[in-house]
Amino acid sequence: MSGLRTVLASIGVVGLVGVGYGMWAIISPGEERKREMLKNLPEANPVRMEETRKRNALMLQVLKDAAETNDNIARGYGGQK
Repeated sequence: MSGLRTVLASIGVVGLVGVGYGMWAIISPGEERKREMLKNLPEANPVRMEETRKRNALMLQVLKDAAETNDNIARGYGGQK
């Protein structure tokens, strides 16, 4: 009886995995839709990428300056007295 229960449980698990995979295959986008989504990403636009690079460079510089000073620049009081 326990062997039959194990077989039925195994078949149930395999069936659920199969149903999950089938549902995933149905809702996942096709190859054409994937290409369209990739074209619309912000990284595909060279102007937008350059703006992002500049913004990241400025943020990195601010973090570097903050790490090199003992002043609390978050308060904006202009440093310690």
